[in-house]
Amino acid sequence: MNLDFFKQTRVLDGGMGQELLARGMKPKGTLWSANALLDEKYHQLLKDTHRDFVKAGAEVIVTTTFTTRRKRLRDNNVEDKFEYLNIKAGQIALDIKKEFPNIFVAGGLPPQNLTYEADNRTEYEIIKNFNEQAKLLNPYVDFFYFDVWSSIKEFKCGIDAIKEFNKPYLIGIHISEGTTLPSGENISDIKSIIDDQLLGIMLSCVSPENYEINLEELKSLKVPFGFKINGFITTKPKNGYSSTFTKSNGNPNEFLGQRKDLTPKKIGEIVKKFKDSGATILGGCCETRPSHINAMANIK
Repeated sequence: MNLDFFKQTRVLDGGMGQELLARGMKPKGTLWSANALLDEKYHQLLKDTHRDFVKAGAEVIVTTTFTTRRKRLRDNNVEDKFEYLNIKAGQIALDIKKEFPNIFVAGGLPPQNLTYEADNRTEYEIIKNFNEQAKLLNPYVDFFYFDVWSSIKEFKCGIDAIKEFNKPYLIGIHISEGTTLPSGENISDIKSIIDDQLLGIMLSCVSPENYEINLEELKSLKVPFGFKINGFITTKPKNGYSSTFTKSNGNPNEFLGQRKDLTPKKIGEIVKKFKDSGATILGGCCETRPSHINAMANIK
């Protein structure tokens, strides 16, 4: 893959997990999007959702693997399905690429412990988890996407974990509020660990407002940059994301909230401003639908 890919404006897909729920997938514990892989009756829905994001203008689709990490599967008593679910996600994404040969498939590597929180385990444990998931996805993907990570240590571990596959990577930093990662580190701290396989750096699953206040620091990195913006009201619930999710009915918008102001028209206006400010990586995360991605793709 051309390492200059994101030096031109590119459009990524939107929020698969929330879109699958909106289209009728029933929640199961905290499996979220993984349930569309686990339950065969949702496989066609998953393909149709990927396909609709591409038809809307996405040039990159991300494998539906945010909740196929070992910990989340273990929490839902289906860890024995780890290999099957990750391979199936890769196969389904590749099937869509065969229909649309000009798109790229990103192997989504999620945080390996908790969501929106820094992973404080040992580097050995983190690298092992990233590597075993990347190994399953590798045959099906063009590059790896570090999806919504919360500490520099995780990014360092992720880069080490995928070295053997000789594929580039796209970094997705999460910031819940303000200007620091959940670990307390700054965006600019990422400069100390990136190498020549980097495709670009995004803020992932952040509000448009949060992206904007961090724009200048992103620009200062002197690499392709952008976002996957979400439509949640917050990603920092009072009692923490993971513990709150386990007490919910399986849909994160129950406790993170769902913004009604971010219509496709509004998203188009916001993203045009961000594009004019230098962003070349445009995409959506939770609560962004194909109509939002279409609005991004049609920006002049």
